Amino acid sequence: MPHALRIAFDAGMQRLAADSYGHGSTAVKADEDRREAVVSGVVVRYYVSAAVLTVTVVRLVYT
Repeated sequence: MPHALRIAFDAGMQRLAADSYGHGSTAVKADEDRREAVVSGVVVRYYVSAAVLTVTVVRLVYT
């Protein structure tokens, strides 16, 4: 990932981590904890575990 994109992506991920269900994210299928969002032009698919305050990113797609 180019340096400039990485800086923007990291900042966007910090905002998403602060509100994992917000920032334009959508549920994947019927599972509210399985989410997808576009962060700085990068598609991010992730799981949210509120019980342990953890967001696990499982896939990043950028070109």
